[in-house]
Amino acid sequence: MLDSEYYDELEIRDPEEREILLFEALGRHLRATKEDSPYFGETFKDVGPGDVKSRADMVKLPITRKSDLPALQKKDPPLAGMTNIAPSNFLRLYQSPGPTYEGEAEGTDWWRLGRAMYAAGIRPGDIIHNTFSYHLTPAGMMVEAGARAIGCTVVPAGTGQTEQQVQAIGHLRPNAYAGTPSFLKILLDAAKAAGVDAGCIKKAVVSGEALPDALRQEFKAAGILALQAYASADLGLIAYESKAMQGLIVDDRIIVEIVRPGSGDPVPDGDIGEVIVTTLNREYPLIRFATGDLSSVMGGLSPCGRTGMRLTGWKGRADQAAKVKGMFVTPGQIAEVLKRHAEVAKARLIIDQKDAKDEMTLLCEATGEAGGEAGGEAQGEARSDDPLVAAVAETLHGLTSLKGAVQLVAPGSLPNDGLVIEDKRRRD
Repeated sequence: MLDSEYYDELEIRDPEEREILLFEALGRHLRATKEDSPYFGETFKDVGPGDVKSRADMVKLPITRKSDLPALQKKDPPLAGMTNIAPSNFLRLYQSPGPTYEGEAEGTDWWRLGRAMYAAGIRPGDIIHNTFSYHLTPAGMMVEAGARAIGCTVVPAGTGQTEQQVQAIGHLRPNAYAGTPSFLKILLDAAKAAGVDAGCIKKAVVSGEALPDALRQEFKAAGILALQAYASADLGLIAYESKAMQGLIVDDRIIVEIVRPGSGDPVPDGDIGEVIVTTLNREYPLIRFATGDLSSVMGGLSPCGRTGMRLTGWKGRADQAAKVKGMFVTPGQIAEVLKRHAEVAKARLIIDQKDAKDEMTLLCEATGEAGGEAGGEAQGEARSDDPLVAAVAETLHGLTSLKGAVQLVAPGSLPNDGLVIEDKRRRD
């Protein structure tokens, strides 16, 4: 690590040199992966390691979609044969919503989060209040690994228990925060209401959901510099924001493509498309992995001096899956709600924000007697004490690990457009 603004020399190397070295490494990576990973050995059976020498050659490699992981892992548990080591050789195994399963192998900062944290100003000796989940999902441990690599102390706060977390902030005085931006606002508001001084927090690495500019400015007014990290449980760090706040800089040890949704064809720089990631991770070699996220390439180099490719940030989903409070919600989960409640003929999940906090409402067309009752009321005014409403809300929470309101609506009132998840959150 450099004693400077940069985490290491990789961030400021010549872009052409980076590209050459990445694709030399990819050739070696493909060779090892075809030999050791049953899934990729079959997927790439018609592609030789020497066939992919440049970014233009990436189209020769088939895409693996994140949305397909649950089915692939169910067919070939636990990790669909995608790894280069046996599942028993991982340090930890995790479950994420979907459900999907991921492993963590031995190594310093295995998910590479330290780079994003360092860019946000986190330095050795900082105390980080980490509100990412430590339960089954790897998010909490991803921050832990990055913090260890830098030399920081971590408060393993996890999710929920707002009052207890505010007490810990007031007593332990952490100077950094890691978590979703919406929960940082909740903590700051709760601290103010409780008369607890949270002014110790001066820097934040936020992820898991969009950071609206209005909320960033609110943090700034509170004396907090909040910068974004774009990461996932399976891929680790994808891109991160520097203090220049002009795009997200792609991590130096992965290859990112932006392709036309539904295909593997690259789009011109500036055009919005799906984010495809190839990692050079020896143990879990995800190659041409379709994230389902939309973004675009920002031309030129960052004013901060880092020379990596830049993304314009998260622009939505290529499929109908959505990220709420850092957790993915999928059309498959909504379909499972219907499967478990025969009284519900059709449903649409509405995702919106109120006071910078994500909210979910499941609109349900009910059949039979329940449908008749809903039909006699204005849309969305079904009684909250209705047994069906309570049962569906419990199922939704169980499947997504997120709380959401449930409203019965009149039969035939939901549009016939195939939309299962409607995300109404503003992106500005």
